[in-house]
Amino acid sequence: MVRVALVVTATLVALAIGAAIFVGSGIYNIGADDHHTKITLAIIEQLRERSIAVRARAIEAPNLEEPARIGAGAKHYAALCVGCHLAPGVTSSAIRAGLYPHPPNLAQQDTRDGQRAFWTVKHGIKMSAMPAWGKTLDDAAIWDLVAFLRQMPAMTPETYQQLSKSPAE
Repeated sequence: MVRVALVVTATLVALAIGAAIFVGSGIYNIGADDHHTKITLAIIEQLRERSIAVRARAIEAPNLEEPARIGAGAKHYAALCVGCHLAPGVTSSAIRAGLYPHPPNLAQQDTRDGQRAFWTVKHGIKMSAMPAWGKTLDDAAIWDLVAFLRQMPAMTPETYQQLSKSPAE
């Protein structure tokens, strides 16, 4: 039993030293123009998916079908999100091309899971360009955005333009 504990301890120490040497060497290119290795990407994706799923479970969603909420969310989206996540009729942006990981095109993505979308918008995602909007938007505004996100994939460019215009336009 003592021998097994010694082997496990020695293995963990060796792994920690190896990790410290790897990180300290600077050999891994963290530049956004050099993509992750497949295994690194798989680990990051799994970490992100599980982390969000665990935290979003307990969130209670309000009624996300209210037209006023969807319209308010469209205005927030046009002001804050379209540059990275695109929209119906918006197929590219100057900032999006240089982002890695590449943000999803939310005009083409099913966002039926409101709790997950709310958590992601509110808290953001580390080491990506996704900010924590909960620092500047209250929960009601974030829910408005989520209500809009759930409807956007079915929208025409014309509907998006109508919804996203501010009243003064």
